[in-house]
Amino acid sequence: MGFFTGRASFLRFRVDGPAPRFFSEEHLAMLAENAAGRQRMVASDGVEVGWTGGEHILDVQFEMAKNIINDMLFFSIRTDVMKLPGDLLRAYYAIDLAALAKNNPSGHASALNKREAKESARDRLELEAKDGRYTKKKTVEVVWDLKTNELLFGTTSVAMIDRLLVLFKNTFGFSFESITAGKRAYSLAEAHQRTRNVDDASPSPFVPGLSPKDVAWIPDEASRDFLGNEFLMWLWFQCEDESATIKLLDDSEVTVFMARTLTLECPRGVSGHETISHEGPTRLPEALRAIQSGKLPRKAGLTIVRHDVQYEFAISAESLGITGAKIPAPEDEDARARLEARADQVRHLIETIDLLYDAFGEVRFSAEWQNQLSRMQRWLSREERRAA
Repeated sequence: MGFFTGRASFLRFRVDGPAPRFFSEEHLAMLAENAAGRQRMVASDGVEVGWTGGEHILDVQFEMAKNIINDMLFFSIRTDVMKLPGDLLRAYYAIDLAALAKNNPSGHASALNKREAKESARDRLELEAKDGRYTKKKTVEVVWDLKTNELLFGTTSVAMIDRLLVLFKNTFGFSFESITAGKRAYSLAEAHQRTRNVDDASPSPFVPGLSPKDVAWIPDEASRDFLGNEFLMWLWFQCEDESATIKLLDDSEVTVFMARTLTLECPRGVSGHETISHEGPTRLPEALRAIQSGKLPRKAGLTIVRHDVQYEFAISAESLGITGAKIPAPEDEDARARLEARADQVRHLIETIDLLYDAFGEVRFSAEWQNQLSRMQRWLSREERRAA
């Protein structure tokens, strides 16, 4: 079960409906009814989908001890795609065409021969494919967390998310929605009675004259996902001295480092994007020149420390998706205890990111933001850079 053992990558989704009181055999039975290969559930593009138990690609056994861990329901979605090999199809076509045309008086294959050869070659290949030899199987992990009523899904593929949505609703009767930067800002704002401030938010002019009023990669005017880009810019500003310790709303502290990777893009869609790989990418001259020219961060590598626990991961600005999260290995000797500790660590990581994003929101949606923005504008100004 990779989600509980290796580096974790996931998007977050809020389940539309009440959280179960607890996960039970009933939920496992629902998964089993829609297990991969047991019944044909075919998507509109011809891809078959179903659940697996998570241990391997052919695992269709669902058990309490294996699939329910510390109030998390763990399983995987499997897609089966039949892909006929083109080189073999061409070979069968050539063989069948030669056999059909050998007795023609002209010595050449007719149009009818070509159609028949094409049909017979494909029929032969599809007959062979019935045993699954040409079917490509792929699984993606899914975790349903009872405590937060969220789904964690291990891919950013839009097609896979759509398949998950249909299969999840057919299985459990609930749909879900993505937890993006804008939607998370709204949900956190509700707790502080500042949703109107999120409604009124527009892209901040970090570089006056260069920062546009609209962001090219966010075509929906109602979306506030640009706040994710501003969150990463704010973190960059906080970490200008290589590290920053930020007080969180639960009175804990988190130390943040920007490290390993940084992707920047022009919000006007004019000067393209660039990805920088370095142990300290924000300290490089090319990174500074990029944001001084108006580019915004779209993805950044972070190292964060809270409660003496260190996490390393990359975060995508608009989706708040986590990639390659390195989570400290639990010290428990018992295998089951390690799995349960891992579940708590994943929750702790998500909680820390939410608290850090909420700390940004506390500044962003208050009168203090104009002062903060002015400081960031001075920080980005070429004159101040030259003086420094």
